[in-house]
Amino acid sequence: MLTDGAALNRWRLVLGKNAQQQISLTGSRLLRIDDALDFLYGRERGEDVRDPQGGLGESQPTVAHWLSEVRTLFPQETAEILQRHALDRYQLTELLSDREVLERMEPNQALLETVLSLKHMMKGPVLDTARRIVQKVAARLTEKMQNDIRRSALGKLDRSSRSTVRSLRNLDVQRTIRKNLAHYDTQAQRLVLEQIYFNGRIKRYNPWRVVLAVDESGSMLSSVIHSAVMAGIFAKLPMLDTRLVIFDTSVVDLSGYVDDPVETLMSIQLGGGTDIAKALAYCEGLIFSPHRTMVVLVSDLCEGGPRKNLYGVCHDIIESGAKLIALTALDENAAPAYDRSVAEALAGMGAYVGAMTPAKLADFMANVMRD
Repeated sequence: MLTDGAALNRWRLVLGKNAQQQISLTGSRLLRIDDALDFLYGRERGEDVRDPQGGLGESQPTVAHWLSEVRTLFPQETAEILQRHALDRYQLTELLSDREVLERMEPNQALLETVLSLKHMMKGPVLDTARRIVQKVAARLTEKMQNDIRRSALGKLDRSSRSTVRSLRNLDVQRTIRKNLAHYDTQAQRLVLEQIYFNGRIKRYNPWRVVLAVDESGSMLSSVIHSAVMAGIFAKLPMLDTRLVIFDTSVVDLSGYVDDPVETLMSIQLGGGTDIAKALAYCEGLIFSPHRTMVVLVSDLCEGGPRKNLYGVCHDIIESGAKLIALTALDENAAPAYDRSVAEALAGMGAYVGAMTPAKLADFMANVMRD
């Protein structure tokens, strides 16, 4: 139970510096916490709470110093909430214009989403640091989702060995060169191979084709991240032939990078309009064996063009014998926000419409493949 003094300190921190004359804080740590909170939430009092005039007061903390204080003074979960508020609520985008500051931030999905939203503003060393953050978070997500998929029904269908035989016969020359281009030594004029890639020995006999069509509008960001990672995992399964298409009003085929979630995520351009019909018409051209094809549309179904065009191409895909799956959300929470009238129309045609976690999608796909 809190003592009277501890309760007063809590109230003082909640009320902020406006209550300084009525309730005082004692202890250097509490004063540091108060300064850190005021640096952020004091902005509620105005656009910029810092005094623009000269004076003899204490110097204001820099963003880098504030970030360091937050991570020192608060538990990790609280620090991440403060960091998120700084970026989302108060637009302290200077956090992403200083490489040193960016390197200090906790690499998690919240930071990944912010980096992807603002990467077009980054240049040079800051952009390089952002790419490393994307790589680190994508690797964590891949490991977690891979474990989930291995436990799923789809994972049970994959009886192949996951290791490759490292021999000259199995050397993947094109992928090895492409992946190591960033390490080209211009002075020595030679390619430095940091990692060598090999093809699997398993022949893909009549695999199922999975076409992931992902809406890159801002509201779908979490689903875009999970879709990119899912595509990379699917690409390693011998029973699947995976294609990845990203779209807004334009359509970009990223199938050449399907096994590289980092490259995929760094390629997305968030925002803009949405032309789902155009994207699905492109995907329709990727269907070669309809009865062994799944077209997975990840979108909030908020179509920017005429709906009749969307309904027409969806009808054609379903009539061809291919499976059409419209996912209104694809992430750990699977909390959908979507156009219900479009969803009902697609479901009425015979498409599966819903929201799924990645593991549930893997189970669903396995059941389709067994039918």
